[in-house]
Amino acid sequence: MGLSIGIVGLPNVGKSTTFNALTKAQNAEAQNFPFCTIEPNKAVVPVPDPRLDELAKIVNPQKMQHATVDFVDIAGLVKGASAGEGLGNKFLSNIKETEVILHMVRCFEDENVTHVEGGVDPIRDIEIIETELLLADIQTLENKITRLQKQAKADKNAKAMLEVAQELLAHMEDSKPVKTFESDSEHFKQLDRDLRFLTNKEVMYGANVDEDSLDSDNEYVKTVREYAAQTNSDVIKLCAKIEEEMVSFDEEEKAEFLSELGIEESGLEQIIRMGFAKLGLISYFTAGVKEVRAWTITEGTKAPQAAAVIHNDFEKGFIRAEVISYDDYIECAGEQGAKENGKMRLEGKDYVVQDGDVMHFRFNV
Repeated sequence: MGLSIGIVGLPNVGKSTTFNALTKAQNAEAQNFPFCTIEPNKAVVPVPDPRLDELAKIVNPQKMQHATVDFVDIAGLVKGASAGEGLGNKFLSNIKETEVILHMVRCFEDENVTHVEGGVDPIRDIEIIETELLLADIQTLENKITRLQKQAKADKNAKAMLEVAQELLAHMEDSKPVKTFESDSEHFKQLDRDLRFLTNKEVMYGANVDEDSLDSDNEYVKTVREYAAQTNSDVIKLCAKIEEEMVSFDEEEKAEFLSELGIEESGLEQIIRMGFAKLGLISYFTAGVKEVRAWTITEGTKAPQAAAVIHNDFEKGFIRAEVISYDDYIECAGEQGAKENGKMRLEGKDYVVQDGDVMHFRFNV
């Protein structure tokens, strides 16, 4: 199980620069003109987790494997994208495959960087993109309704789903996103699974600022925070240009640089942390001489299902799990010390895995 984040926004707001910084790869052209990204850029990024480094110091493994996040950089959208303007809505379909949307918003003035709308106005920019996402959802749902109308003549289930779909369409035509549609209906849940509505995804706003605005919010960032608060959305303030500059830094250099700027976390770390929190994801670890590795699961996952993330056979033949909390593992200097101090537990099928658990699974083949 992984985390997939789609980066969206108007052209020239810093999406591709952010993508370059986040992926530590200069494979998304960042140029001062619209539509420089003409295909979605995809990259698999390791999740920064200092706990892995501490485990590795004790185990001294042959390799270390972080949890990963898939980043997808979508070409800049413009007003009318859902109707084919700019490069059209083919890029909107790429966002459907992601779980979280990182909506980049320009929050800085620079006469040398062209703005596709003629000037900096974060709320206007946000509303343009969100309108396009809503229009794309409406179009998707209308196509589904057309199919359901044909099926409903001979299928009671299709008829019931059609009724829910029509209610949802009326809601969306009132300029309301799917996430505000109140329904516990299984038909609605099925529609969302099938159509992967863009306006039902978790959203984080990336406020791209200049260096001077990193330690305190400028007026643009304040308006974005006020807007995001209305929907309980998170705002990540970052300077894409600086994030890209830090690509070549080692961890010590980066920490010192961030400290000088008066910030604690890089943009990547904020995005990962908030992304994990939004999806209710946690990590558990396996630690051996061959490999120290982080595995991503949903909070509340029980031991057999957590084992299945490694291999399906682990769940089928699950007997029990040997569990050491991360803090105990470090304090006892490893597995042997944890055993000697009574810190290793044997847990059964009903055990709910906790963030940071160091685990070894016993199973029948």
